[in-house]
Amino acid sequence: MRVESNFQARTRAHARVAADARLALWLGAAALAAAGAAHAQSFPVKPVRWVVPYAPGGNTDMIARVIGARIGEAMGQQVIVENRAGAATLIGAEFVARAAPDGYTLLLATSTTLAINPHLYRKLPYDSVNDFAPITLIARVPMVLVVHPSLPVKSVKDLVALARARPGQISNGTQGTGSPSYMASELFKSAAGISLIDVPYKGSGPAVPDLLGGQISMLFDNTSLAFVRAGRLRALAHTGEARMSVAPDVPTMREAGFGSVVFYPWQGVVAPARTPPEVVARLNAEVVRALKVPEVQSRITAEGAEILAAGPAEFGDYIRSEIGRFGKVIRDAGVKPE
Repeated sequence: MRVESNFQARTRAHARVAADARLALWLGAAALAAAGAAHAQSFPVKPVRWVVPYAPGGNTDMIARVIGARIGEAMGQQVIVENRAGAATLIGAEFVARAAPDGYTLLLATSTTLAINPHLYRKLPYDSVNDFAPITLIARVPMVLVVHPSLPVKSVKDLVALARARPGQISNGTQGTGSPSYMASELFKSAAGISLIDVPYKGSGPAVPDLLGGQISMLFDNTSLAFVRAGRLRALAHTGEARMSVAPDVPTMREAGFGSVVFYPWQGVVAPARTPPEVVARLNAEVVRALKVPEVQSRITAEGAEILAAGPAEFGDYIRSEIGRFGKVIRDAGVKPE
């Protein structure tokens, strides 16, 4: 009978221990995967809060409500849209960045929140890359330059001539520092060499009524085409690269002679950093599915928006690239950080 040496015995024992360890690791990984799958399948078990960092009534608010209603039906839980406006979206963004990373608090993030604010504020209460888990990009939309009909202009050229004749006298609505209307205005003022009286609002919801009432003279906006069609406002141009199918008669700023005024604000969904990947994946799937519904598409694209659904990793890459792109835009416009 062959006698096993001490060395061989120890070797075989070590091999058994190693095999047992590998089995334990595999079982542990399988258990974690099963737990993650179960979590994803059970999520959500309570209402989801979707924070919009703007006042009610604007384009961003509309997008959250249209998509929120659809994904709430699909997931069997209510999606509650909560407006936390102010401070160029800082208030709403900080609230979500500090929320529990469980998928029950989301942010309707915009280019202002994630890509523009890092260049406008020396100290932000959040980090655009490290404090959020990207879920999906939703859409981008050009800004339309609209004026009150009482303003004696029919084109961008007319507006520039009037602004030069009346420096600092034409009132221009914005949604605050870093907002889409603010950025479009700064690009336009820089390109045209004009000065305007900027009147800040907490969103297009309160700004558009003042424009309709003649309290302000002009506004870069992405919610006003219905008023243009009704003859209550006049559209002079928009900041996109090509004419919009929903407003084919409105020229681009490039066509109006201002090729540097090309600007697309965008919207997307993010959650607090460290939200479980399986929850992020579930939310991404539901939002992307909602964006394929014809009624949702028609609501979002009514103002000329282009739907740009993306995966979490792709959206994360997009955010980082946009931070770099808007940094150049802001530097070229001469906007100084606060």
